[in-house]
Amino acid sequence: MSLLDSIIKFFLSLFGAKPQPPTPPPAPPPSPRPTIPPDSTTEPARIVTSKVLVIVYDPVVDSATGKTLSRHLGWSRPDDLITRYVDDITETSKGLARYQIVQREDVDEFLPLEDGFRYTIDTYLSVFRRTTAPHSPDKLDYSAFLTRFNILQRVANHELDEVWVFSFPYAGFHESVMAGRGAFWCNSRPLPGTDSSSRRFIMMGFSLERGVGEMFESFTHRCESIMTKVYERTLGDANLYERFSRYDKQNPGEAECGTVHFAPNSERDYDWKNPHFVASKCDDWYNFPNFTGSTRQVSCAEWGNGDIRLHHLWWLDHFPRVSGRTNGIVHNWWQYVIDPNRVDV
Repeated sequence: MSLLDSIIKFFLSLFGAKPQPPTPPPAPPPSPRPTIPPDSTTEPARIVTSKVLVIVYDPVVDSATGKTLSRHLGWSRPDDLITRYVDDITETSKGLARYQIVQREDVDEFLPLEDGFRYTIDTYLSVFRRTTAPHSPDKLDYSAFLTRFNILQRVANHELDEVWVFSFPYAGFHESVMAGRGAFWCNSRPLPGTDSSSRRFIMMGFSLERGVGEMFESFTHRCESIMTKVYERTLGDANLYERFSRYDKQNPGEAECGTVHFAPNSERDYDWKNPHFVASKCDDWYNFPNFTGSTRQVSCAEWGNGDIRLHHLWWLDHFPRVSGRTNGIVHNWWQYVIDPNRVDV
C-alpha cells in the first residue's frame, strides 16, 4: 500500500467510512443447452446390441438327484424362456434390437432380502403352499446383489449393458429397475447409490414360475417408462408416444395402439380378450412418420384373443423402427428401449 493510500484510509476511518469491498468477478455464462440434432429423413435406424449378464437363482431341492426348485414345482426351464424371449425381440424389432448373452451364472441359493432374511427350502415351500405367510419386507438387498457380481464396475467398463435375473416368487426383484448415473423411473424408482457407474443400465426381474408372456409384461412396462421420458418435453400432437398409447375408453373415437394394460378397445386393466370393435389408427403406425390418418375397426382378434404374449408382441410390432429424426428424437424407438443411455435427460 502506498503512503497516499494509507493517508486516505486513515481519514476515512476518522469519519466512519468503510472501504468498499472489491467488485466480485462476473458470473460465468450459463452452460449451453444441449444441441438438438437437426431433423432428418435419412439418419439410419441403428442396430442396438445389448450385452447381458444372466443370473439364475434356482436352489437345489434334492441334493441326491440335483433337482432344482423350478423342476420340483414344474416351472419353466430358464433356457427355454431365454431362447424364446431373445427370438421374439429380434423378430419384432426386425433385427434392430439384439441381445448377446455374455455370461450366465446359475446360483444354488436363496437371495438375502434387505433386512438380511434368507429363505431355506423348507421355509420357502411352506410359503409357496400357503401354510405360512411370506416374509415381510420382501425387498431384495440390491446393494449386496450388485456388489456380489461387481455389476456397477462391469457396466462402467462396457463389459455389460443389462442384467437379467431369473428367480422365484417373493425373491424381492422389481420387474425392471434402472441404475447408474442419470437413472430415471423404469417401472420402479431408480436405484440409489449407483452413480459410480457412469452408464445407465436396467436390471430385469423374471420369474421361473411364469412364461414368456409375463417376461414381455415386464419389458413392455419398461418401454412405456422409457418412451414417456423420451417425449416428456414434447407437447400436444408432437408427443408421438402419447398419441401411440391412446385407447378408446380414455380417448373416445381416437384409439391408436393403446397401452400395455389397455388394448385399443379395453374397458379395464388386462382386458385383452374384449371382442367389442372400436375405430383405431393402429395400422397408420406402419406408415410412420408419414401418417395418412387411416382408421379401421379392430377387436381382440388383432392381438391374440387375450393371449398376453401375443398382445404385447402386437403392441411392440407397431413401434416405429425406420430411418430419420424429428424434434431431436430418432424414428427408431428400439434404440431407446434397449439402450437408456441414448435418452436425453
